[in-house]
Amino acid sequence: MHIKKSVLIILFMTALLLGGISTLVTVSVVTDGSLNQTTQEPVDGDMSQEEYEAMLDDITEAVSLPKVVQAFNIIQENYIEDIEQEALIEGAVRGMLNTLGDPYSEYMDEDTMAQFDEQIESSFEGIGAEVSMVDGKVTIISPIQDSPAESVGLRPNDQVITIDGESIEGLDLTEAVSKIRGEKGTEVVIEIERAGVSDLLEFEITRDTIPLETVYAETEEVNGQTVGMIQITSFAEQTGSRFQEELESLESDDIDGLIIDVRNNPGGLLPVIEDILKLFITSDQPYMQIEDGEGNAEPYYSDLEEEKDYPVSVLIDEGSASASEILAIALNEAIDAEIVGKNSFGKGTVQQTVPMGDGSSIKITILDWLSPEGNSIHEVGVEPTIEVDQPDYYYVNPIQLEETLSFDDNNEQIEFAQIMLDGLGYSVDRQDGYFDGSTVEALEAFQSENEIDVTGELNQDTAEVLQTQIIEQMQANQDDLQREAAKESLFD
Repeated sequence: MHIKKSVLIILFMTALLLGGISTLVTVSVVTDGSLNQTTQEPVDGDMSQEEYEAMLDDITEAVSLPKVVQAFNIIQENYIEDIEQEALIEGAVRGMLNTLGDPYSEYMDEDTMAQFDEQIESSFEGIGAEVSMVDGKVTIISPIQDSPAESVGLRPNDQVITIDGESIEGLDLTEAVSKIRGEKGTEVVIEIERAGVSDLLEFEITRDTIPLETVYAETEEVNGQTVGMIQITSFAEQTGSRFQEELESLESDDIDGLIIDVRNNPGGLLPVIEDILKLFITSDQPYMQIEDGEGNAEPYYSDLEEEKDYPVSVLIDEGSASASEILAIALNEAIDAEIVGKNSFGKGTVQQTVPMGDGSSIKITILDWLSPEGNSIHEVGVEPTIEVDQPDYYYVNPIQLEETLSFDDNNEQIEFAQIMLDGLGYSVDRQDGYFDGSTVEALEAFQSENEIDVTGELNQDTAEVLQTQIIEQMQANQDDLQREAAKESLFD
């Protein structure tokens, strides 16, 4: 049987809106929080042209498709330039998702889907930063530990304005991310807008392989007691099993308390955080709740019978999002764990990735997650029970020089250098951007100790070494006031 091309196109678009091509797809929620997708094969049989068009009329009337089809035909028949049908269809899908106004619901083409799979499996190539669309701007949620993004000084809530000199205004999240990512060894230049900084900040970043080892553990003696520390950098496929391995190892060392560090952890897979919570929260209380669009909440329970015999504290900050926030608030409400640090990001929704049958997928928000007591943190974040700021140099902006600065200059770049010098132990009398005599002396001492030409001026070479040492000091957890407060909270 021959079917007109226009009918095939309409059938394609109808199937696309209903969930698949040549299949009827139904989606239902199952108890593990994922989606169960069942497929019904089409019925074989011959159908006339008239019967096909009658069936099409019924379908399009049911889902209000005529306007979509009309727009498709008008563009195909009248637009002055050639345009591929696939581009129109993908544009329609993106447009529908954009209409939702939800930064977490998006269309992912085949290439983007492959990148998404890499990020939750083993490793990928790029700059190593989790991003989201916030108020229409591509925003850093968190740089990944030991990534190029972290090394150059990108921070949570930085907003990306340009990539390689081109504005990204009007691009969706997927399009912007595709410009940021690239092969190891290649460079990308991004400009970001940062709260409290008058000018855009430019970062030249060399892309690298970003390994997804997500769990790091150690022990530390605190006043004669053994504290276990587990850092989780994201919740990827292997994170749950790795966390359990490290927890069992720490418990075999008879730890007296545990700190779980999810600072700068942007989240990840819901089943993984469930597996971790089940290790701590007993079966007599929910470890979380899931709420549908009708406001119906379902509590989730573990099989754990005995609670841990040691106290737990959780470290969070502005870069802790989604699964990290579930962990923090659930352990606080269920086992009275202290939450130490700064208010978290505030993502309280659950997304499901639904395959489209051609390698592309739609990632769509399907549920809200709630704390064990039924509280939502969406767009609010988790508030720490013990709020602790880090030293000023943890928050200092990178030094970006257009010229060498010297005595009697007054500039915010000088202020950034003064904060860094103070953080590294060099005495300065002021940190307000005025280049005074104490700043000259501090720079001379720093230059001398680091084998830089001793000028007492702030030049590019000095700025680069200053910033490198500050980053290394932070990565070594020196002056980590939040970590110290978490240790103290265990035994108060």
